[in-house]
Amino acid sequence: MILGLLKEHGTETRVALLPDIVQNLTDLKVEVLVEQEAGEKAFVTDAAYEEAGAKIVTRNEIFEKSEVVLQIQLPLTNEVDKLKGSQVWISAFNPLWETDLVKTFQEKGLTTFSLDSIPRTTRAQAMDILSSMATVSGYKATLEAALKLPTFFPMFMTAAGTIRPANVLILGAGVAGLQAVATARKLGAQVFVFDVRSAVKEEVKSLGGKFVEVEGATEDKDAGGYAVEQTEEYKNKQQEAINAQAIKSDVIICTAQIPGRKAPLLVPKETVEKMKPGSVIVDLAASTGGNCELTKNDETVHFQGKTIIGQSNYTSLMPIDASRMFGKNVLNFLKLIIGEEGALNLNFEDDIVKGTCITHQGELYNERVKSTIENK
Repeated sequence: MILGLLKEHGTETRVALLPDIVQNLTDLKVEVLVEQEAGEKAFVTDAAYEEAGAKIVTRNEIFEKSEVVLQIQLPLTNEVDKLKGSQVWISAFNPLWETDLVKTFQEKGLTTFSLDSIPRTTRAQAMDILSSMATVSGYKATLEAALKLPTFFPMFMTAAGTIRPANVLILGAGVAGLQAVATARKLGAQVFVFDVRSAVKEEVKSLGGKFVEVEGATEDKDAGGYAVEQTEEYKNKQQEAINAQAIKSDVIICTAQIPGRKAPLLVPKETVEKMKPGSVIVDLAASTGGNCELTKNDETVHFQGKTIIGQSNYTSLMPIDASRMFGKNVLNFLKLIIGEEGALNLNFEDDIVKGTCITHQGELYNERVKSTIENK
């Protein structure tokens, strides 16, 4: 099998494979082609890839020679046509959101895998890029909030008096939210957490957070651990609870998202108006509309003395470790499709391979993506 590693475009600084993972692949008898300067923004030289056994080539050579083409981002529009029906495309292209791209892949008969669709099962944990990248995001979001806040996070007993600890509200207790809880607690803040899933209550408490409970949430055991759409009655009760806690908070970290849908609005403009001047909101759901009404993706908004940071790509601010984690997840997934002597082996009898596959031979393979497209 010949695997081609592409250089990321735009502001993305990560790379899908670091040299140590390339070495693992070459040990499995996979030939690895790496685009020139693919690892430059992650502080990795072409020489390091060559030492690991890769061959440095041009971008066009990747498309011409590779059986499997790998990158983190979705492909550039003008490069989809470069992909051949015999090739396999692997990236994290958010198929529940990028439905037009999925349709293009289907029409072209391409075999595609989206790493953000890996099933949320125990066996697949070692391949779960969403969890790995959410760990980075939750950590970095909390640090940025601490830097932007005009007060301390921890309590201080000083000769000048007592400094009270910051109140931090975290919306959503997925991996990013739980990492934010852990980081904020280590920095000495008081942490309050809201999530519609009662199952995460004990995890929040074990990290030192206080769970803000609103009764009556709808939970779906088939949702793979994700939050699901709630009733209007629950949304009203939820909003009252969040508003009451938000106006007492110094920091709000928003992480709540529903796959394939616009992020739920949890912090309306009226709530922000009631927050204390100097308060900071960091919205990790910015790319899908944001949990805060005033959020603008990739922008920082200043509103009545409050700061709202719309940031959904903190992973690019920590490219070395983010790339290391991403690459390890990728390697574990690739092992499922690498056969004897390094040959490509697409085993669709494997539930992880089938669940991660979005399109193959003109068919939609992923059931959630298929349902989303059919219902649009």
